[in-house]
Amino acid sequence: MKLSEMRELLTTRQIQLTKSLGQNFLHDGNQLRRIVDAAELQPADKVLEIGPGLGPLTQLLLEKSGEVFAIEKDARLVEVLRERFPNLNLLHADALDFLKNEPRDWSGWKLVANLPYSVASPILVELAQAPGCPQRLVATLQLEVAKRLMAAADDDDYGVLTLLVQLRYQPREWFKIPADCFFPAPDVDSACVCLVRRATPLLPEAQHAVFERIVKRAFSQRRKMMLKLLKQDWPAAKLEAAFAALQISPQERGEKLSLEQFVALTQALASAPA
Repeated sequence: MKLSEMRELLTTRQIQLTKSLGQNFLHDGNQLRRIVDAAELQPADKVLEIGPGLGPLTQLLLEKSGEVFAIEKDARLVEVLRERFPNLNLLHADALDFLKNEPRDWSGWKLVANLPYSVASPILVELAQAPGCPQRLVATLQLEVAKRLMAAADDDDYGVLTLLVQLRYQPREWFKIPADCFFPAPDVDSACVCLVRRATPLLPEAQHAVFERIVKRAFSQRRKMMLKLLKQDWPAAKLEAAFAALQISPQERGEKLSLEQFVALTQALASAPA
């Protein structure tokens, strides 16, 4: 869908875009194809698209995959999508509410989406933490969120979002998308990220809640020593023994620990009473 077609459709339907819904539609054909290429779609693939808008990405996904399930919040756009794509499996709903309230097995799916920027992070965390998480996450979002998703220990962008998603996913690639590729152009910089589900889980499902608790506590006050913060949840003796066994300095801050160190600490503390 060209920009001129997008403008004409919005004018004809008298649709005024809503800023609160993050309605910045990607129209540049080259960028849309780069996103689809990052997904490495096969004819039998099942794709979850969140926030399809007017459907420029949807059209390519339908051409390249076996099934597309799209979730759109704006009723005006749902009407347009149903007319444009009669065979599209389309749900009119708030995607974040749907993912939270109607959990399902996404393990055989790939997420490919231009996500609404205001809810991109919680949507990705919700999918990443689902017991049956998607094979791949390919998402266009705000540049600063993309940097957090792709960060490593001791990076300025490294934090809770990084660890909650990377526990299940390996960062593969990312690329910036210029603002003028969207209509209307967003006020923030944008990027597309690609993360691939780990072939071997780093932790058993039963320990994921402990991992999340450790990570959130460790970054609750970034400049404070992690050991002191964790003492709010675990016995001091158990923590000190775990830190010593893992050769983690008692003065270390959470931002300095790698994903692997957080995993090892989770394994050491999982059996300790909180």
